[in-house]
Amino acid sequence: MFNLFENHRLLLFYKGDISALILFAQQENGSICFPESLPALSEILEAQETQITEINLHPALLLKDLNKILNLDDDLLKIEPTFCEQVDTPKGVITVYLARLTLLDPPHKLLEIHDCKLKTLTQLRRQSPAELELLRRAYVKVMEG
Repeated sequence: MFNLFENHRLLLFYKGDISALILFAQQENGSICFPESLPALSEILEAQETQITEINLHPALLLKDLNKILNLDDDLLKIEPTFCEQVDTPKGVITVYLARLTLLDPPHKLLEIHDCKLKTLTQLRRQSPAELELLRRAYVKVMEG
């Protein structure tokens, strides 16, 4: 069976419409990438280094599978269309997309059921260098949007 997440990951975030509070989801293992962590020795590719492939996977397929994995409603997550980053790993390039949790209030209890937590950017400062850079780029994109 084809694993959509072999070469793809999702970052999940919450942004308060009124307060502009931004929280990122973190798995129990510490990773901010869903549904699996990035491999060790991963590095973010710069724009000039990104690899264009002729066959692209639409990120909506990733959301559909992640919703099944986490048993979430289909309308809970929404892809942020302008965020797409590539990470060089020992196993090949992984493309990372950003998905917004679309609830009015932060879904702390919903994520805790799946052993995940919502954290601020400063609470995630001990992530791996690749994940820190993904967080930085995601934060910039969210604040600009």
